Amino acid sequence: MFRSPSSAPRRGPTRAALPTFAALTALLATTLGAAAVAPVAQAADASVTAGAAAAAEVLLSQGKPATASSQEGDGLAAAAAVDGNAGTRWASQWREGEWLQVDLGASHDLSRVVLNWESAYGKSYDIQVSDTGTGGWRTIKSVTGGDGGTDDIAVSGTGRYVRMQGVLRAGGYGYSLWEFQVYGSDGGTTPPGGGTGAVKVEGSQGNWRLTAGGQPYVVKGLTWGPSVADASKYLPDVKSMGVNTIRTWGTDGSTKPLLDSAAANGIRVINGFWLQPGGGPGAGGCVNYVTDAAYKSSSLTEFAKWVDTYKSHPATLMWNVGNESVLGLQNCYSGTELEAQRNAYTSFVNDVAKKIHSIDPDHPVTSTDAWTGAWPYYKRNAPDLDLYAMNSYNNVCKIRQDWLDGGYNKPYIVTETGPAGEWEVPNDANGIPDEPTDVAKADGYTRAWNCVTGHQGVALGATLFHYGTEHDFGGVWFNLIPDGLKRLSYYAVKKAYTGSTAGNNTPPVISNMTVTPASAAGAGREFTVRADIRDPDGDAITNKIFLSGNYASGDKRLVEATWRSTGNGTFAVTAPQKLGVWKVYIQSEDGHGNAGIETKSVKVVAPPVNGTNLALNRPATASSFQAAYGDCPCAPALAVDGKEATRWASDWSDPQWIQVDLGSAKPLRTLQLVWDPAFAKSYEVQVSDDGATWRSVYQTTAGDGDVDTLAVNTTARHVRLQLTARGTAWGYSLHEIGIYS
Repeated sequence: MFRSPSSAPRRGPTRAALPTFAALTALLATTLGAAAVAPVAQAADASVTAGAAAAAEVLLSQGKPATASSQEGDGLAAAAAVDGNAGTRWASQWREGEWLQVDLGASHDLSRVVLNWESAYGKSYDIQVSDTGTGGWRTIKSVTGGDGGTDDIAVSGTGRYVRMQGVLRAGGYGYSLWEFQVYGSDGGTTPPGGGTGAVKVEGSQGNWRLTAGGQPYVVKGLTWGPSVADASKYLPDVKSMGVNTIRTWGTDGSTKPLLDSAAANGIRVINGFWLQPGGGPGAGGCVNYVTDAAYKSSSLTEFAKWVDTYKSHPATLMWNVGNESVLGLQNCYSGTELEAQRNAYTSFVNDVAKKIHSIDPDHPVTSTDAWTGAWPYYKRNAPDLDLYAMNSYNNVCKIRQDWLDGGYNKPYIVTETGPAGEWEVPNDANGIPDEPTDVAKADGYTRAWNCVTGHQGVALGATLFHYGTEHDFGGVWFNLIPDGLKRLSYYAVKKAYTGSTAGNNTPPVISNMTVTPASAAGAGREFTVRADIRDPDGDAITNKIFLSGNYASGDKRLVEATWRSTGNGTFAVTAPQKLGVWKVYIQSEDGHGNAGIETKSVKVVAPPVNGTNLALNRPATASSFQAAYGDCPCAPALAVDGKEATRWASDWSDPQWIQVDLGSAKPLRTLQLVWDPAFAKSYEVQVSDDGATWRSVYQTTAGDGDVDTLAVNTTARHVRLQLTARGTAWGYSLHEIGIYS
């Protein structure tokens, strides 16, 4: 699930006050994808680069007057390219030589121009400046061989008016820009994001505050999920929520476009640095912090490099070293060695903090964990941290008391929080975590923010989890905008940060969701899903039904089910063929970019077969069976005992067989095989009257496991499965063999 240490963002398991490992690692395995950077066009003088932002570089063009040579139609005016909204665009008529220009209001020294192209892009174009906007245009950059996407171009020149002068289109359409951004010096004016002044933790015991450029700064944040390439697309929306801060888990050379977009939208960034084990298995392995000097040295060098690179960037708020590693070390060590490793890790964090301060004295340094029991180690070994940081979900309101009880002398921020996680909720009737409703999740964000702000003078804000777009198992649990759809939680966060959502169209609300039968849905058969669905704004609702096999197969994707509406919020849904516990989701969309999503579990079982099971508790024999492995012994009789939790399992070789003696010749109509994951790809069903002479009644070379329900229509005393090719590297294993008259 995790990215390499140099990529952002990353996630690990999280909990608050208790030192127990939980499975957010699995919950979010697909929630955080790899960062991507849009392609950059090649300039004629080969100087098109994502150049480093000077400390005083600011976005000059946003919201300024813009004009163009033409526009394609209504809603595609020049102003749409400088409005800071990556969802609107300017588009020209379909001809060469079209242009777009912006009036900066005064003459400025220019440093950079960013063009976020729609699919109708300029293959060749000039960037020009003018003092009057009516003539005297000077070309400061010529671009050829453009390939669309985002062009981030370093320029040098001075002017009040800046123009994109099209030369050659890429196709038959015109030129079209989502955003046209001009950066440069504003004569010492404070840039977006809080100013060029230092960020400091000020005050005294129990009366601290964070300041940026000398002004009070409360962290009203979100953890950042989309790719770097999508920053300009989503950050205007983040800003509209009242967010002033985003948090990442990794900082490297790919971070700059995110920082640039954040600064352009008046948002600061908590720049993270990843350290192993980062919360648990899957986070990159275990490090010996007592003895591994090479790992510590290389990490320190790498971190120092990027601190030096981004220390003057106007978006930088603070540095965050590590994520949940004090807790996570329990997955690598135990006993006295665990204590030694935790002391060594927090001592190394202090070394990193000292190094960062030597390079950048103007931004604080913190370190995140997910257990307040980590704080004594930081207190003892990391005095150079400016503040602490904590990931906590359902127990976030307990942090305050833990801080008081521990007698700590530093403030803190909460770097992840929100509704209860998978590891914090009770199991449902099918034995899996019972996911909170949309209403409960929204309440969870409100509660978390109230508890953070309630610890005045100590808790300096929070970055709530998670501004992510993944529409999968973990994404639906935590993301505010899965698949770009805004949830009730999105509006709860917006209200927490801005004080109001008045005038907003809000999502449908789903309640009282039920699944019938919840614990016995036959594979391939229909089961019933019902809920009360209403829209507060009276919008027409479109419903969809999804399934996730996370608990049945480990596949976290949401796949639209085969389903039909039967009216009044009731749906007939076809169960998947794979046995196990599935999640079923109702997604109700209002046509305004909002959605309500609710989920319950359903246990898929072998479909019932009419008739008498003649094999039940009859004598069974096999070519082999596993005497001791996992849940074994797995004798042949366990395949005919009528219990789905028991099984027969063979040796790990081909061929194998298992047979049942029915006692006398009986008419046979249906055979049902309920496979363990160790299934047969090729097998034959044979019957016999005397147990010596066999005849074939069914064969396949395309077995796929789960449940095989076969029509046999014969008469026999003995039934044998001749198993010739395994579907896995294991042997053959059957939970049940049902033979029906």
